[in-house]
Amino acid sequence: MPMKDYKTKRDFTRTKEPSGKAKKGKTMQPIFVVQKHQATRLHYDFRLEIDGVLKSWAVPKGPSMNPADKRLAVMVEDHPYDYKDFEGTIPEGEYGAGTVMIWDRGTFEMQEGRAADALERGALKIRLNGKKLRGGFALVRTAMGGKKENWLLIKEKDEFAQAKSNILEDEPDSAASGRTMDEISREEG
Repeated sequence: MPMKDYKTKRDFTRTKEPSGKAKKGKTMQPIFVVQKHQATRLHYDFRLEIDGVLKSWAVPKGPSMNPADKRLAVMVEDHPYDYKDFEGTIPEGEYGAGTVMIWDRGTFEMQEGRAADALERGALKIRLNGKKLRGGFALVRTAMGGKKENWLLIKEKDEFAQAKSNILEDEPDSAASGRTMDEISREEG
């Protein structure tokens, strides 16, 4: 999805969200970020740096470290690379109004092939090296209909898998600032 979709949905005179462009040049290790977003409904935005932008999926139930959980991940518009550092409040009346937290961040590596090719095929196997999310994950496009691209985010069975733990409840605060959603909302609102 082109970056213009991101820009046409936002009024940068009202929101502190970055209006940035695609990143130029290659990164030694591509990054990922998961942003906890209290908009109309609480969800988690899962973003991977691919070809200079953050390819993005809205994950309504959030990521899981349990391989038995298959989380719906709806592909949304690309976000600029500098969105990786955005933590704050999007004002009422703006697209995505609400509080945004950097819930997790780190680097990722492809387990098979190039990220852009895997994205096109609809099956990415990645290894996350985050503060909270670690190990193998798969993003798989589904055949479900609708206007949006529906994918599944699935934890692989590995040494980091946790069948009995809920990482969203166990580690609710920001990986960047240590703040809670309420603290971000009060301080940034």
